[in-house]
Amino acid sequence: MGTNGNEEVTSLYSLSCRDRRFSKHIHDNVHGNIYLDPFFLQFVDTEQFQRLRELKQLGLTHMVYPGAVHSRFEHSLGVYWLAGEAVHTVQGHQGSEINIERNDIRTVKLAGLLHDVGHGPFSHLFEREFLPRVLNGSEWSHEDMSVKMIDYIVDAHHIEIDSAILNNVKEMVLASSANASQNTVNEKRFLYDIVANGQNGIDVDKFDYIVRDSRACGLGCNFQFQRLLETMRVMGDEICYRAKDYLTVHKLFATRADLHRTVYTHAKVKAIELMVVDALTLAHGELSISASIQEPAKFWKLDDSILRQIETSDKQELKKARDLVLRIRRRDLYQFCNEFAVPKDKQEHFKDITPQDIVCSQKNGDTPLNEEDISVSIVKINLTRGRSNPLESIKFFQDYESDYKFPMRDERISHLLPAFCQDMIVRVYSKKPELVGAVSKAFENYQLKTYGMKAQVHDTPEKKKRRV
Repeated sequence: MGTNGNEEVTSLYSLSCRDRRFSKHIHDNVHGNIYLDPFFLQFVDTEQFQRLRELKQLGLTHMVYPGAVHSRFEHSLGVYWLAGEAVHTVQGHQGSEINIERNDIRTVKLAGLLHDVGHGPFSHLFEREFLPRVLNGSEWSHEDMSVKMIDYIVDAHHIEIDSAILNNVKEMVLASSANASQNTVNEKRFLYDIVANGQNGIDVDKFDYIVRDSRACGLGCNFQFQRLLETMRVMGDEICYRAKDYLTVHKLFATRADLHRTVYTHAKVKAIELMVVDALTLAHGELSISASIQEPAKFWKLDDSILRQIETSDKQELKKARDLVLRIRRRDLYQFCNEFAVPKDKQEHFKDITPQDIVCSQKNGDTPLNEEDISVSIVKINLTRGRSNPLESIKFFQDYESDYKFPMRDERISHLLPAFCQDMIVRVYSKKPELVGAVSKAFENYQLKTYGMKAQVHDTPEKKKRRV
């Protein structure tokens, strides 16, 4: 407390350089050189963390974007590094004003490293699509499992770590989840918004995956997280941003939304995901896939290879699941029929559309359909806070001479910014190519019955309807 800001920065810089003599050096294709000192290597060099190499960051997206084969392992290293950069930046700029200690830096970096250690196979498909189907609306989350896995790693590998640091790491991992701690953090609250920001969605997790995913998919990325990372400032125990960087903040959320539309929820990616969910559901009885979701000692052995396990099995009980996986391999996918965007005024009270709704919209004389012939995908794309604008939750400052923070309304900046912050898209797929025409027609009937018009932008191509 007695040293001035410059002396503390020099001390931290010297400590960082000295530690690198004993650190492992990794070259990352996004951030360049990353260093892991012995404390963090205790966690990295465990079978539980190494498992992240077997989990593709974007699940099944590589079957449409072949370059998207990067793993949660490298993403976790990236978040670890950016978490350290963020906390060092505010320390360097503000010195003893915010009193960041060595354990604070260690805690934030460890939270970044371990934030995804409890993730399931196939990105978010496992927890959002598969588990709710086989466990009647399961609310299991990878954040909760990450917390359990952290405890398990510490116990199984006898890692010596201060209990206060361990508890803070777990709270940081949960910070943006539905199960975030309700306990009020009385000191250094801003540290809990660096890795997973439940306040406004700006965090180093997004900084890493937006740039990493864009690069892997061969897409350009004009969002530059470095600008926000270098100029952020702690005011009143929350991280604030310069007013002149408002559009850079908006670009963060807009780029994320664009990735969701063009990559994460690409129509063909969703077709493959629907097939994998069906295959996992068919295999669940034989493989008891969900049996390990509360037990870290078993869960860490579950990864993306389960699809290969189904595909290469000779068990008769897995034949239907195996046939579905073979259809994916042979590119005999569920056929995308059409989609429509739910009108803005209908989103608040929107009721999920089911295959039964589509079947019941058929008219006399139409090719008869069964519910099992149809798959429906409902996609929500927003700026991280549903229909609300996350920018309204962010505080800005005019310049470094000012101690006043304030929110900023869109109209003060540009009339080109969106007035509505969420798209809801309904997509319908035919599981059998020969039924595309019948499913498309029934889907159009549903739209006319529900909205009095066809809400879709285009018609289903005739060549798909004629496919046999």
